[in-house]
Amino acid sequence: MFSKKNKTEKLDAESREQYEYARERIAKKKNLMRHFIVFLVGSVLLVIVNGVLGFGKDFFIKDWFVWAILLWTFIFMIHLFNVFIMNTFMGKEWENQQLERLKAKQEVRIAELKKQALQEVTVKENKIAKEQEALHEFSTPEAEVKKNDPNKLPPEQV
Repeated sequence: MFSKKNKTEKLDAESREQYEYARERIAKKKNLMRHFIVFLVGSVLLVIVNGVLGFGKDFFIKDWFVWAILLWTFIFMIHLFNVFIMNTFMGKEWENQQLERLKAKQEVRIAELKKQALQEVTVKENKIAKEQEALHEFSTPEAEVKKNDPNKLPPEQV
């Protein structure tokens, strides 16, 4: 009980991810259950307020509480659909598949950009090499003589 050794188990990344996913699912189901309970209590209160207490009898819509309960039922159904249907189809696995697909597209695009950059660098290197060759041809001994003293003739080559 009071040992100095920590006996906490370390979870690997996949187990930790599954644990977090399970916690999120439980929290969503718990919120759905809370919504259902509030819906039931609220519906009963609306019936009591209108039917028993007579509140809203002069309201412009007859049996307004029925419409309010129907609207709330629709909202609850959307919540229910989101928790049970959408999470099943668009859950963690779907997110991972989409992520992998986008990463693959990015890798292809990066490869294309690298190829394009390499081609541009190669073109620039070729251009620089040609310019250096032209400069090298210009700096032959004959050009040196003309550069130093334009009146001198180049040495005779045999």
